[in-house]
Amino acid sequence: MLLGDGGGFVRCACGNRHWGPHGAAGLLLSDPERGVLLQRRAWWTHHGRTWALPGGAVRRGETPVEAAVREAAEEAAVPPAAVAVTAVSTEEHGTWRYTTVLATVREPVRVRAVSRESAELRWVPPERVADLPLHPDFAAAWPRLRVQLERRLVLVVDAANVVGARPDGWWRDPAAAARRLRDQLAVLGVAEVSGTALRVTADGDWCWRPRVVMVVEGRARGVEPRAPVEVVAAPRDGDSTIVEVTERLRAERPDDHVVVVTADRGLRARVADPATALLGPGTLRTLLDTHTP
Repeated sequence: MLLGDGGGFVRCACGNRHWGPHGAAGLLLSDPERGVLLQRRAWWTHHGRTWALPGGAVRRGETPVEAAVREAAEEAAVPPAAVAVTAVSTEEHGTWRYTTVLATVREPVRVRAVSRESAELRWVPPERVADLPLHPDFAAAWPRLRVQLERRLVLVVDAANVVGARPDGWWRDPAAAARRLRDQLAVLGVAEVSGTALRVTADGDWCWRPRVVMVVEGRARGVEPRAPVEVVAAPRDGDSTIVEVTERLRAERPDDHVVVVTADRGLRARVADPATALLGPGTLRTLLDTHTP
């Protein structure tokens, strides 16, 4: 990498030297069958012979997510299309930042060392990661990363309630209004968002890319899904379907952060549970307006 394209050491406000004047990013890629992908750094690199994440400096004009995915491709031959980003954690040092991008594989990935910086690549079960000689910064971050490793943020959206919260003439064509909402949610599901609505945990530096389940009813039942938004048509009333979907999601993955988006008081009471957060349509709309081109 050319030094003018994001490379080079900087001394940040914390007093330490860090790689990358625009910050740095690493990809914490997990495979349910094999564990997490770690890279043993070449002996000549900074903290050589230690284990860490594939990653490196963020280039000018590049987002941390783009940088992490690019570095994983350059160092470990991870195809960008095989990476499904689930969350982003940022560690701020004042004038420098390191971003850990959590992701899962969309398909089986065959990794190989394709960079001089990689001495070895290995899939490691999460419970064995701490047994390795880790890069000091990764060792310090690993306990909190592991807690979130298998978690996902799931938004269950009451489409009728969200659409109905804005008097923009939606009643003339509820299906078209639901499709517009679906398209906005699709962008939210893949964009690098940082709105407060997605900070549903106590860790303020976590940002989540949600799995989105939109429940439609009535004249909007024919709305088709659009990746990554899943559309569930309510066979009867929408509230009962939302309750069923929420209970199923909680049972399938108890550690996930499930958030139901509705202002309906009756529905809120039916889905109330310590494991389920509630979000109002206004907050979601504000987030969508901010992050939709």
